[in-house]
Parts: sequence; C-alpha cells; structure tokens
Amino acid sequence: MSRQTETLAKIGLFRSLDASAIRDLDTQCSWRRALRKEWIVDYKDQSNDIFFVVSGTVRVTIQSISGRAVLLREINAGEFFGELAAIDDQPRSAGILAVTDAVVARMPAAVFRNVVHGFPDVCDQLLALLASQIRGLANRVHEFTTLTVPHRIYAELLRLSRPERSHPDRAVISPPPVHAEIAARVSTRREAVAREFKSLERAGLIERRRGALVLTDTRRLRELIEQASEF
Repeated sequence: MSRQTETLAKIGLFRSLDASAIRDLDTQCSWRRALRKEWIVDYKDQSNDIFFVVSGTVRVTIQSISGRAVLLREINAGEFFGELAAIDDQPRSAGILAVTDAVVARMPAAVFRNVVHGFPDVCDQLLALLASQIRGLANRVHEFTTLTVPHRIYAELLRLSRPERSHPDRAVISPPPVHAEIAARVSTRREAVAREFKSLERAGLIERRRGALVLTDTRRLRELIEQASEF
C-alpha cells in the first residue's frame, strides 16, 4: 500500500508532529484494507496494537450475556481504536466491525507509548479522549438504570443527530438509522424501536425525509427524558 496516499498525517492525534516524525511512524505501521462488514478485531482478542482509521467508518460492539450485540459507538476517518489494550496490555474490551470499506494502520503498542511519552500534545489529546469516553459510559449506565426503552431511544436519537442551522429546536440524522441499529445501541429489540418510531411520528416529533430522519422538537424530547429520570 502506498505510503504517499496512506499516512498518519490524516490522524488528528498526530497534529503536532512534523512531516519527518509522521513518515517515521508510517514505516512502523502495518496497513490494511478492510471490507464492509469485515471484523477487524474480535472481542477478547489478545493483541495490544492500536489501530488508526485513515478512511471509512468502523463500529465498536460488545456481546451481552444473552448473546445480543450492543453497539457502543462508531469511529470515523481520522480517529483510532485499541488504545486501552495498548495501555494496559489486557484483552480487547470490544470487537471492531467495518461499517464501510476502510483503510486502517496498525501500530505496535510500544511505538504508541513512545509517541505518547514523547509528545505532550498527543498525551493531552489521549487523556481528553479517555475522559470523554468515561463520561459517555457513565451517561449510558445512568440511562440504562433510570430510563425505559422508549426514553433510551429518544436519548440515542438526540446523540446521533446534528442541529439544523435555521431551526435550533430541530435536528437531522443522515443517513437515517435502521431500526436494528438503534436497537443494538440501546439494547432492545428491533420491533420495540419500530413501535416507538411510529409513536413519535404520530406525535409529530420525527419526520422522514429523503436520506434523513428529522427530529422536529429536540427540546420536547429532552423534556420527556428529564421527566422520566425524575421517577
């Protein structure tokens, strides 16, 4: 694979490194093209390398005790995964599935730790990311312990959406999520998501647009979540 087109210069974590340092890191990575729906890393895998997504999108999933796949988050081009295993040398806490065709760079843990120790900006970004992940997981635990399935669906739709510039209380999810994907994100069944989507449509809180799902009143959705959290 050509190092001229596939390079870690596209990774935000390395924004403070000069071209020479990037080229050196490029040579210490192995490069891979993953096809859509191909597993890149298996849950509980024993390797400790870190992976950088140069192009495409991958998905972080875990397997529940019941065997149901739970979708944690998606990782896009410019981001990375596997940092926990690279730090503590423990088995993978999640599996990684390619959502689209993707190009990833695989870096040995020792190389990654040297970069973290050698470049303060890389270290600061990593710490900020880990803090963000902890906060995100804490929020999910709170939702799973205090919210019913419909309200977890509302919260997930808000997380996936982006505000419309001209309408501050409206937001868009594009492309629109399929029912099975939302179900995997909130640990429920596809049928429950389908029922709730129909209920939201009847209430006028979501609209289907070509290539997008529109949340018509994000303020109201947040109010419903807050009210449910109080009980």
